Amino acid sequence: MSAHQRSALFIDGANLYAATKSLGADIDYRRLLKEFQSRDHLLRAFYYTAIVEDQEYSSIRPLIDWLDYNGFCVVTKPAKEFVDSLGRRKVKGNMDIELAIDALELAPRIDHMVLFSGDGDFCSLVKAMQRRGVRVTVVSTIQTQPAMIADDLRRQADEFIDLAHLLARIGRDPGERTPRSPDRNQDGRGQENRGTGDTPTRSRGETPERSARPSPALESRYGIRQGDETLEG
Repeated sequence: MSAHQRSALFIDGANLYAATKSLGADIDYRRLLKEFQSRDHLLRAFYYTAIVEDQEYSSIRPLIDWLDYNGFCVVTKPAKEFVDSLGRRKVKGNMDIELAIDALELAPRIDHMVLFSGDGDFCSLVKAMQRRGVRVTVVSTIQTQPAMIADDLRRQADEFIDLAHLLARIGRDPGERTPRSPDRNQDGRGQENRGTGDTPTRSRGETPERSARPSPALESRYGIRQGDETLEG
């Protein structure tokens, strides 16, 4: 890696959430940002996730707000709700198109794409970026059963980084983790109703109300620190 190499991060939020939880870990996004700033000249860090619009409160709101104001380009859209054959309410949100469009638009300006996802649907995007001269690194894990990354995507990437091996540098320290208390976003068993597994509360172009400084609870839960640097431009 070189400081002269221009790179961009593309984070499939729901997919990364599922992978880290399968590994029994949590991401410290402050450390993640600094890790990849140290590797390349990082131009952009995109974070994609779908929204469950009818939720009165989402415990992920502080994270989304912090990301949006601390160097990440947060991209969201409404999740789709449906009822399956057993009458169960399901929520589905797919951000593949949004991620692919942003990556292809940015391709002329970057040398290296880092994709945080194991979704095999991104194989065509990886090939398209490679045809444009962009080197592609995919971050996911094969340390779970089943593996969180599709074989086709892993083979297509120029480099594969196992998330399990990266956690020492971008994960939260075990001693910093605190149990999550039940809130209005949880069901009667104290389990969170996340829908897609990663549910924010704003879409591009909106400005949510927020406090000027992150709360101690935010710092404890997500590993966020006050006074962190942001990305350039």
